[in-house]
Amino acid sequence: MISITIPIYNERESITPLFKKICEVMDHLGKPYEVIFINDGSSDGGAVLLNEIAAHYPQAKVIHFRRNFGQTAAMMAGFDYASGDVIIPMDGDYQNDPEDIPRMLAKLEEGYDVCSGWRRDRQDNALQRNIPSVMANKLISAISGVRLHDFGCSLKAYRRDVIEGVRLYGEMHRFLPIYTKWYGARITELPVNHFARRAGKSKYGLERVLKVILDLMVVKFLDRHAQKPMYVFGASGLISLAASFGFVCWAVGLFFFAHKPLITTPLPLMAVFTFLMGVMSFLMGLLAEMIMRTFYESQGKSVYLVKETKNMTLAPAARNLPASTL
Repeated sequence: MISITIPIYNERESITPLFKKICEVMDHLGKPYEVIFINDGSSDGGAVLLNEIAAHYPQAKVIHFRRNFGQTAAMMAGFDYASGDVIIPMDGDYQNDPEDIPRMLAKLEEGYDVCSGWRRDRQDNALQRNIPSVMANKLISAISGVRLHDFGCSLKAYRRDVIEGVRLYGEMHRFLPIYTKWYGARITELPVNHFARRAGKSKYGLERVLKVILDLMVVKFLDRHAQKPMYVFGASGLISLAASFGFVCWAVGLFFFAHKPLITTPLPLMAVFTFLMGVMSFLMGLLAEMIMRTFYESQGKSVYLVKETKNMTLAPAARNLPASTL
């Protein structure tokens, strides 16, 4: 079974032609499939149209949100409700080409776990969309170590087993290949077609670069320090305490050698401020360590993932772990 998930937000004009094209491609492919539309609080009458499509086509399934929660939440809902062994998200504005789906599935059959689309000839506004996208993609690749040209392309193919343990929050959907890499996924990239927008208007602007930078900081932290947050907060605390000690020495030196009263310089105040910052950093680090342990232990989560074993009897400690970790 192949699950195609499509978040929809005020894209009424694109829904019918997109669905017809998907059905044409998938029927020709000859594999069982489902098309899951996630209505992310549309206000343009798209909800009624989606219900009509679902009433006439059993392969069409619809999820209606109570309000607009954003693309990441819609994509996560599609993953949660998908029943296929392969899940293919794509945009609802018909800028992705369903004709690329068979080519992406062929890549998975070669042994890859994720096939990421690359809009090499992107049909969008260069200043508003293309240039910021190039900058963001280079930044993400450099910091994450996952080398892709187009993290923002929604058209990707995932094997279910590499995204089952992934949970998305905020606007983290563009980093999904990075999450799957943490689960040991083999990732490849495939140039795909990209059409100019036929109807509606883009929901993204130049502010997207700022969001990418902030989200990337979170992803980097989760990658390197999620299981050892004290290393981050503790290092910050040590730097602050060292700065505090330096300010104290500086102030004392001025007092004894330059005969300058402490009250005439801001150094004592800076020493107190940095000392308090250092103490607070250590306390936050301890709190983060407690939260991290609660996160894993309260849910029975493991800090490692086992792909497979051969003639191996489970160790007593492993018998109580969730199936997803074994």
